Amino acid sequence: MARKIKWTEVAWKDLEEEADYIAKDSPHYAVVFVREARDASSSLAYFAERSRIVPELNNPSIRELFVRSYRMIYQVTEEAVYIIGFIHGARDMWELWKREERPYSEDVE
Repeated sequence: MARKIKWTEVAWKDLEEEADYIAKDSPHYAVVFVREARDASSSLAYFAERSRIVPELNNPSIRELFVRSYRMIYQVTEEAVYIIGFIHGARDMWELWKREERPYSEDVE
């Protein structure tokens, strides 16, 4: 059975910020980038466990899928996959999580 894919508000904002940055040089590539991210998230409906566990969090339910140079951070539950972050791979994810007090639990919505 397929899981529902749910983007959290903060993760969608992450993606929008990256797309806005790309759009400064090329609106076309920004649209393509967002499409790639959405397609990647959709693929998690059936294969959410295929990606690696986020090393900084060491929680088997929190995984990441790379989209170009970006980390799509997501949490897997029985019914859904919650996209909880979308950050550039060069950024310090743990510092970002602490600074922004981002949630990650089974109650993410």
